[in-house]
Amino acid sequence: MTSAPFKLQRMPRDACGTCGHERQMIGRARDRPQISYWPRLANDVRDKSERLCEPRTSKFRVKPRMLRQSTLVNLNRGVIAMAPAPQPLFILSPPRSFSSVVCAMLGQHPQCYGLPELQLFFGDTLGDLENPNFLDQTIRSGLLRAFAQLHDGEQTEDSVIRARQWMKGRSNWPVRKVFDHIQELVGPRILVEKSPATTFRRDYLGRLLRTFPNAHLLHLIRHPRATGESVMSLRAAHEALQRVANARQNITKWDPERTWRVCHTIAVTVTNDLPLGQCMRLKGEAMLSNLEFYLPQVCEWLGIRADAEAVEAMMHPENSPYAKPGPRSAQFGNDPNFLENPAIDRERLAKLKEPRLAGELSWRPGEMFTPETLRLARQFGYQ
Repeated sequence: MTSAPFKLQRMPRDACGTCGHERQMIGRARDRPQISYWPRLANDVRDKSERLCEPRTSKFRVKPRMLRQSTLVNLNRGVIAMAPAPQPLFILSPPRSFSSVVCAMLGQHPQCYGLPELQLFFGDTLGDLENPNFLDQTIRSGLLRAFAQLHDGEQTEDSVIRARQWMKGRSNWPVRKVFDHIQELVGPRILVEKSPATTFRRDYLGRLLRTFPNAHLLHLIRHPRATGESVMSLRAAHEALQRVANARQNITKWDPERTWRVCHTIAVTVTNDLPLGQCMRLKGEAMLSNLEFYLPQVCEWLGIRADAEAVEAMMHPENSPYAKPGPRSAQFGNDPNFLENPAIDRERLAKLKEPRLAGELSWRPGEMFTPETLRLARQFGYQ
């Protein structure tokens, strides 16, 4: 959707009697349904312009409010320009598909901001994310950490408590309004987010596209054998995950092969009808084994810098504020293995190889991949 141009109307040069500051009227932004905070930003700038005209002896104390980076202001010259917020980038993949490290790498680009797993597309409002089960901490950790970091500049028990209270007070906020608030805090950088659970159900991914119909989508793929073995290794290291997976009603549902097939089938089905260029499908093994080749291509696709300095910044995902465990009440928000060791080993990644599709499955002795899985994997170029 193309937004109407933002118009400025200059008022006559009737200077303020107090400080001589030239007043100006800011035109309202129209036809911008995709950026709900836009008119509010315009009002913020107008308010700030008017407050500059307050007498210096005034006892009225205005709490300072930082202008968003998406607003370029030159009050002395009477010029105000606003750039629309960029479309976010969502990484689509099942669990254990390199999404944590790829999201953190892209998020370190000077024109991007990498988020933890927000898990926002489970419902229509912030209140829909309330989940009383024992996985509640895992599901909500990323969102709590993001608000703690963006509101308070730190991730501590106190800042997480304040983030939780802030969320409770806004349980009726639509998902889009939550994202707009985050974009407002981050400025004009591209938000990069990955929540593997978004691909668990078609309605989750459908909600994403209804909320952001023009978002960039990176469909990230990993070989089904390597994905399954990585899932089983993670479960073995975390008792809670193992209990869920081993429950009688979940043995088939949470089988790694089935999860891989269902998630990728949903991603392919939903993205097939999108305009050419909106979605990029990429093998994780190929990307990570040749970062100097693939990272500039992703940048060009997103329309951002692809120079050596930007690529080098992306080589350090460990610099992300979400690349380590959070406070005890919000420890996760990313893959546990990534949180323990976020730095990339270029030599090891350069030797990354794809396993074979043929052969017995380590987590299901005596069995092999189903024909449906083999068909989809070969469609992705695996052998």
